Amino acid sequence: MQEPIITNDAIILGIFLVLLTLIFKTSQSDHPFWKRAYTYVPSLLLCYIFPATMNSFGIISGEQSSLYKVATTYLLPAALVLLTSSADLRAILRLGPKALITFMAGTVGIIIGAPIALLAVMWLLPGFREQAIANDYWKGLVTISGSWIGGSSSQLALKEIYGCSEALFAIILVVDAVVSTTWTACLIYGAAYRDKIDGWLHADTSSIEEVKQRILAYKEEPDRPANLVDLSTILALGFGGGALAHALAYVISTTLQPYKVPLAAYGLDPFTSNFLWVVILSTSLGIGLSFTRLRKLEKLGTTDLATLFVYFLIMTIGMRLDLSNLGGNMGLFLVAVIWMLIHITVMLITARIIRAPYFFVAVGSQANIGGVSTAPAVASIFHPALAPVGVLLAVLSHVLGTYGGLITAWLMRLVVY
Repeated sequence: MQEPIITNDAIILGIFLVLLTLIFKTSQSDHPFWKRAYTYVPSLLLCYIFPATMNSFGIISGEQSSLYKVATTYLLPAALVLLTSSADLRAILRLGPKALITFMAGTVGIIIGAPIALLAVMWLLPGFREQAIANDYWKGLVTISGSWIGGSSSQLALKEIYGCSEALFAIILVVDAVVSTTWTACLIYGAAYRDKIDGWLHADTSSIEEVKQRILAYKEEPDRPANLVDLSTILALGFGGGALAHALAYVISTTLQPYKVPLAAYGLDPFTSNFLWVVILSTSLGIGLSFTRLRKLEKLGTTDLATLFVYFLIMTIGMRLDLSNLGGNMGLFLVAVIWMLIHITVMLITARIIRAPYFFVAVGSQANIGGVSTAPAVASIFHPALAPVGVLLAVLSHVLGTYGGLITAWLMRLVVY
């Protein structure tokens, strides 16, 4: 193996943080060039592409660097605690039943859509079943369910839990980006025809006005700069919660290890994994903390710090990818397209039954598929005051992501095996 040009992890760490800063600044720029560029190439994908390019050309080596292990062991559990601890579940409930039912329908559509789509493509494409079994495609597809329900943190957690290979994950990233970005564009396009769509849905649009007025009337304390105590508290919350999750996960996984074979008969052997319990406990701990005063730390930047951790982890995964081995797979693309269509169909049928407006369909779907970064943007197209609806539902998707992914994985294993 040829020695990479840069072997010092301190240098690689600095390069990655500089790249992340450039990506963040340009993705939030109002310049037409950057707006157009990020319409076609999501910032998340760039976080994979830049390190992968450096690895492919021998500038750095993902195999030799220890940054990936550090990021998965320390940063991911902390990010999960911080992201879920900031969830205002009471405010989410105040959105009303139509918003929540439509959103949950989208989540259910993703969970049941995965095994149905995989089964359909296995039946439609000759030889795909054997290919899917031989290459463990379900391990890659389950990471899409994490991405589409809970975002990048859930996607990365599920990748580690089920051991998706780097080569397969590289293809999955492209499939995920193309299908999800195309659907986001369709949602935005549909906003221009919301009246016609609402007519077809027999929607009661008065519920939107109620939500809008509730948000406009809701006032929180103003933001203030975080001080030293605030920053140390946020770090203690994230890494302290991660430490507790690691300690309890070791006890639970060690206790369950002797039962691995019986559990495997039911597709539950991942529950003997230490990392799985770290993820579950980190998420559950964060949810519990969201009902305490610690949730107010969100005003001081817990979500921003957690997002930075997740994006850095994404870059350490990217540095393990070799772009020269990246190949297309139309079977996986077809699975993702059918999967997305099932998600859309379930949401539209549910919306028509409960007479929910297109706004709840668009924002609920984007909260699942796009997450915190794009759901508020889609909501604001309908009215700027409605942007917080996208934020709240996207936060809820963070809470459900890992759990939904585990159910999806179990269903897909039943289809494959």
